Amino acid sequence: CHAVAEAMQMGLEEAGMPRTAVSLIEDTTRVSANELMTAEGFVDLLIPRGGKGLIRSCVEHATVPCIQTGTGICHVYADKAADLEMAVRIMDNAKTSRPSVCNAQEVCLVHKDIAARFLPMLKEALCDRLAEGNQPVELRLDAEAAEFIEGTAAKETDFDTEFLDYILSVKVTDSLEDAIEHINRHSTGHSEAIVTADEKAAAQFAA
Repeated sequence: CHAVAEAMQMGLEEAGMPRTAVSLIEDTTRVSANELMTAEGFVDLLIPRGGKGLIRSCVEHATVPCIQTGTGICHVYADKAADLEMAVRIMDNAKTSRPSVCNAQEVCLVHKDIAARFLPMLKEALCDRLAEGNQPVELRLDAEAAEFIEGTAAKETDFDTEFLDYILSVKVTDSLEDAIEHINRHSTGHSEAIVTADEKAAAQFAA
């Protein structure tokens, strides 16, 4: 945080603007947070980023304008045209680097055409991690995914849950359209991703 703030301040100075336009508050206590939430005349807008407790506290106690950020049921879809090793690396990072944040991956969707090859790779990367001293991920599998790897049987509610933990729901989809339909039905609209080398599929997903 210090390095980012310092870089932004240097950029402001080079642009002829006051470096104090960006400030880093180093006191992260609850008292400091409450003072920020009620700093009328000083804070124009507060956008809390963090867990449910922080967001709820801001909504309940802020006297300055506050945008309530929601939960993140975030999906990563491995398309049939995906680079499988790239998809594994992306999902490993999206799930395990900081599993308790709102933009962490909670659902893996994988096209049926690559499921037999991709899911064992994903399991090896996320679950067989004890030898490296890493926290293994619990995979909650739909019936189709369970045909290829071992894991916990997924309940329907698992695809509507923000775990904020080393847990990942996994679903095999019949098509890109099937993946998009699932996301539109279950997503909280926070962050979604596709891994594909097919530009048309990427454009359709983004649209």
